[in-house]
Amino acid sequence: MLYHLLYPLSEAYGVFNVVRYITFRTAAATLTSLFICLVLGPWLIRKLSALRIGQPIREIGPDHQAKEGTPTMGGLLILFSLLVSVLLWSELDHRMVWILVGLTAGYGVLGFIDDYQKVTQGSSAGISARTKLVWQILFATGVAIAIYTDPAFDKELAVPFFKNFTPNIGVFYVPLAAFIIVAASNGVNLTDGLDGLAIGPVMITAATFLLLSYAAGHTGIAEYLNIKYVPGSGQLAIFCGAMVGGSLGFLWFNASPAELFMGDVGSLALGGALGTIAVLIRQEILLAVVGGIFVVETVSVIIQVASFKLTGKRVFLMAPIHHHFEKLGWAEQKIVIRFWIVSIILALVALSSLKLR
Repeated sequence: MLYHLLYPLSEAYGVFNVVRYITFRTAAATLTSLFICLVLGPWLIRKLSALRIGQPIREIGPDHQAKEGTPTMGGLLILFSLLVSVLLWSELDHRMVWILVGLTAGYGVLGFIDDYQKVTQGSSAGISARTKLVWQILFATGVAIAIYTDPAFDKELAVPFFKNFTPNIGVFYVPLAAFIIVAASNGVNLTDGLDGLAIGPVMITAATFLLLSYAAGHTGIAEYLNIKYVPGSGQLAIFCGAMVGGSLGFLWFNASPAELFMGDVGSLALGGALGTIAVLIRQEILLAVVGGIFVVETVSVIIQVASFKLTGKRVFLMAPIHHHFEKLGWAEQKIVIRFWIVSIILALVALSSLKLR
């Protein structure tokens, strides 16, 4: 919005010419999102506390009873700051911006309904897993079809570390893209179990995809790195910047001991957004490397459930895997920081893959 308002003024006032640069608008979106979070955060915490919108705690598992009643639905703060910043600083005539905004908002609504049911019912159940998954798949499939049917869409799949291996999987790309979006959404959701645990890797992954989005939208950089050139993907760097800013602002209140929990309204939306960005810039597989923490958390749950159903035995003391480490006696802050460190390492590995091919 501000781009369309301010850039035409550059002919009369040269200072507004800076608005044309994606790098400037990405930095502006990051700071705008951060500022909104820091300003509105205390008000939201007071409002949620007054409405008694607190987090129900499961009776099984590690002892987190002290956290019961901590305001939840903090993802509203992230999404509001994120979407406002994106709408302010992006070029709104780009189709992929609206695809990404639509998926993020749709998953946010789904997460809000889930959180609302948990609060009103006073339990950690919320929407049934099957109902939630059906809606996630429907949203993701719609996005996958919208991307696939774009005439400018490159049908070849990029494979990290392999320069000349770019298989064209045709129409099967639609279910693959939908799977990536749904898996990323649920991966972040499963990781959101300790103070600051999920938001750290989300922020690191968003920062990594900020660089990848900018590179994919720049012909010279894309050619140099031998990655797919995606016209207009530079606008997604602005979205990623806003996500980083919103995550930083939320972390101010979510750091241990947390004053505010993210809730499904945040985790489902942020995960879905990361999956959609990966699909849009054609770095679908690389998301599994950058977001390796989310992959491990998800796989740990799958292994635990499968093992118990097949053998009656559990592989982990508790799943997702961060609870396994809690059961081993690791301090919560130690788990969080170590997961962040691993996430940073994975991000560096992913960026290194751009030249190791």
